[in-house]
Amino acid sequence: MKIIIDAMSGDNAPLAQVRGAVMAAKQYGQEYILVGQEDVVRPLIEKEGGSGLPIRVRNATEVVDMHDDPSTVLRKKKDSSMAVAFQMVAKGEGDAMISAGNTGALLSGSTLIAKRIKGIRRAALPPMLPTATGQVMLIDAGANAECTAEYLLQFAYMGSYYMSKVVGVTNPRIGLLNIGSEDTKGDALRLETYKLLKAAGDAGRINFVGNVEGDDLAKGACDVAVTDGFTGNVALKVTEGVAKFLGNQIKKIFMKNVKSKLAYLLVKDGVAEFKKMFNAAAVGGAPFLGISKAVLKAHGSSDEYAICSAVGQAIKYVESGIIKDITDNVEYMTL
Repeated sequence: MKIIIDAMSGDNAPLAQVRGAVMAAKQYGQEYILVGQEDVVRPLIEKEGGSGLPIRVRNATEVVDMHDDPSTVLRKKKDSSMAVAFQMVAKGEGDAMISAGNTGALLSGSTLIAKRIKGIRRAALPPMLPTATGQVMLIDAGANAECTAEYLLQFAYMGSYYMSKVVGVTNPRIGLLNIGSEDTKGDALRLETYKLLKAAGDAGRINFVGNVEGDDLAKGACDVAVTDGFTGNVALKVTEGVAKFLGNQIKKIFMKNVKSKLAYLLVKDGVAEFKKMFNAAAVGGAPFLGISKAVLKAHGSSDEYAICSAVGQAIKYVESGIIKDITDNVEYMTL
């Protein structure tokens, strides 16, 4: 398997990408193509112990940064590391592409260059959140601020396939994120979507469990929470913010005095587990579901561990065959 890595995008590029590729080559095997400024990337590979490993470089002279216009940057910067990586994966020169770059530009490239699966209206970005019983997929979490009921129906199907084929959840529970659990709650979008999801559930194609409220997510009420990108992104950022706040408050409590520091020694393993639940580096990245090629978005602040984890995610994603599953079942997802 060949993994294409956009080596120049992200807060810690290209060092994190090079180190991550070296780690991944040692851990997973496979082949790696780092796309970026060759005179910068190649010496880093040698410096970080990558000589002799299955890592090569594809030169790209330009860089897409977070301030570039997502809708036009790939046309204006055709020799950027991101644009070249997209062209490579679209032509089949690699099995998956990983980038920690501009989310909007990645969505544009996924749609315009890698292309959506025929019949899929919009690609979706599905991060995972920890719950009391495991984890929940939030789909969509920012790729599509405005959605139709058909988009959300497709998100539900794609999320179900992902949780089943990639994560290994048997018969994943699909919930519709809403302001109440009753089937009469919500705005027009939620009401229409509820009917579509219920029909799909009644037909036995998905395991629809009804509406779920925001506080139900952390309780593990469903495995896939379906929502529009605007609401999903707000839910994601609130969850991340609360987690950081709680982590900082816990740290303050234990650092207050000598007694609290001693108490910390008794519970430090539990605190470490809590921090691990929200460690983005352990997850690595999330795929753009609905795209005909495996394109994964890593966090902009990804370090080498996150890039290595993203490689692991990419391998599982490709091996799962989920893209074929979605392609073969598009007829059930379209109105």
